Amino acid sequence: MTANVSDSVPAAGSDSAPENGTDAIDRSRTVAVVGTGTMGQGIAQVALVAGHPVRLYDSAPGRAEEAVTALAARLGRLVEKGRMDRAERDGAVARLHAAADLADLADAALVVEAIVELLPVKQQLFAELEKIVGDDTLLATNTSSLSVTAIAGGLRLPGRFVGLHFFNPAPLLPLVEVVSGFATDASAATRAYETAKSWGKTPVRCADTPGFIVNRIARPFYAEALRVYEEGAADPATIDAALRECGGFRMGPFELTDLIGQDVNEAVTRSVWDSFYQDPKFTPSLAQRRLVESARLGRKSGHGWFPYGEGAAAPAPHTAPPAEPPASVTVQGDLYQARDLVERIQEAAIPVDFGGDAVPGYPGWIELPSGTRLFLADGTSADDAEMPVIHFDLALNFYTCERIVLAPAATVDDRSLQEAIGLFQAAGKKVSVIRDIPGMIVARTVAMLADFAFDAAARAVADADDIDTAMRLGVNYPRGPLAWGEELGAGWVFETLSNLHEEYPTGRYAPSQALRRRVAAEQAATGEEATA
Repeated sequence: MTANVSDSVPAAGSDSAPENGTDAIDRSRTVAVVGTGTMGQGIAQVALVAGHPVRLYDSAPGRAEEAVTALAARLGRLVEKGRMDRAERDGAVARLHAAADLADLADAALVVEAIVELLPVKQQLFAELEKIVGDDTLLATNTSSLSVTAIAGGLRLPGRFVGLHFFNPAPLLPLVEVVSGFATDASAATRAYETAKSWGKTPVRCADTPGFIVNRIARPFYAEALRVYEEGAADPATIDAALRECGGFRMGPFELTDLIGQDVNEAVTRSVWDSFYQDPKFTPSLAQRRLVESARLGRKSGHGWFPYGEGAAAPAPHTAPPAEPPASVTVQGDLYQARDLVERIQEAAIPVDFGGDAVPGYPGWIELPSGTRLFLADGTSADDAEMPVIHFDLALNFYTCERIVLAPAATVDDRSLQEAIGLFQAAGKKVSVIRDIPGMIVARTVAMLADFAFDAAARAVADADDIDTAMRLGVNYPRGPLAWGEELGAGWVFETLSNLHEEYPTGRYAPSQALRRRVAAEQAATGEEATA
């Protein structure tokens, strides 16, 4: 799946590129790439710049030759930009060749496949390759959604088969998921890992599970935004702004899926959902399905959630007009994750009175002069409260975030809502008001991401460090979901999801067993009564 480009990209052909590890494929050995689309060419460029001879093969006549020409031109542009020496470019071009037939790949030490995402087609390709290459050749698929185990299922030597999942654009994004199928030998996975590392990439190890690490754990980022939209709580531009300007994500889910391609993103979602036997946690969106059916695929078609092309202007997020702040506010108890808001309010010269002491385990609130209370979103509906309540959404950093999102209960009068808007505007924030919805936008998304990550770690999909690394580098999350969940507190994640599960009793938001156990262990360690 396409992801947004990382800001820190090593220069092509850099002298600081790491040397081969003891288990990495020697740079004198040939790397072959089958499939010459965008991803195939990107992988070929990575191997070529690392110093390998590279052969490109495509079943369509003339495509491999066209890809060689395109790659040579791309390396030439790197020279023009000062990111590669001309001598290095000339040496790389001399090592690059088109293969007229699969038999031309016989001496390859590594063959990476990047062809159409159809299981029978991939299986047939590797069955043919196995008859051609040596028994010590490492075979790899770049699949993002199919089972590595299934692709290798009919091979004579499935132990030398791995997944090498690069992210697009492969020359720029550092992450590579090294996927071990059920029959993959540990030595083959290590060889693939060390080879990717020697190419200057950041590899992570993972098991052969639907979506691997990134495409499995990232599903809620898209799904929760689509659910908020489908429930009519906010429009796409406002949802995107909330996740960018409150949550700290590089792009919002609607603009990101427009970049990826709605058809591609929806196909991956559907593949993961089907692979998990239609688990409600992975349920696709009908709204996105209709977008695909209407051929509004995003940037590549000129229209997706937003319009593109000459003269097109994306809709602006809903931002409240200026409002007067209250004369003062009262802070009752501990605001926990939102404590930094108090400092911003005080810096705005709004008097803050402090009420009763914090009650451990219970969230505090900000109280307006009218008696309306402002609570951090916790998965409940503001309308469920016995008094007028306004929920405000979670932020990555409440002191520095640019926007605050509010969801008022129906019992909140307009004067109180305007005072709440003015309060946060005085604290230097843009303010968006959305319809009351359990968990709002950022809170429900981050809680789901953290729980998906806890669950993946418990199921040995990958270790904790690799999970957080994959999510930061693969999709540019501002923080690894495990680290984020731990900072917020497993108890907060559990309570938020439990509240959402009560509001939506479908199983979608049911806390994972891994999260329940983590909360129980934390409560046991602190002597609290276990509720998990």
